[in-house]
Amino acid sequence: MQETASQEVPSSDRTLALLMHLSGIFFWFLPPLIIYFMKKDESPWMRRQAAEALNFQLTMLIAWIVSLVLVLVVIGIFLCWLLGFLNLVLCIIAAVKANDGKDYRYPMSIGFVS
Repeated sequence: MQETASQEVPSSDRTLALLMHLSGIFFWFLPPLIIYFMKKDESPWMRRQAAEALNFQLTMLIAWIVSLVLVLVVIGIFLCWLLGFLNLVLCIIAAVKANDGKDYRYPMSIGFVS
């Protein structure tokens, strides 16, 4: 994992990354996807952050679909609660790290986009 000092990352990029990570709680993969396409050629740091958030939200989408199918055998109810909690906590941690100008890699994330 590559550490980036906060003075190297512009304040506007840090703020945008913070909002992108937090918006994943409510709007899933759409904000990271939009920001990825907007900023991928402008800022390598924003590209990495948007790709990480997008990969995580797509992984969560797949997990939600599996959990909703498993609701039929009751265990899916618990998985839905767990996924909601994990999404909330990990997005907040990522937002705090992004606001500090540091790279953050979500755990349990499938690398769809790089």
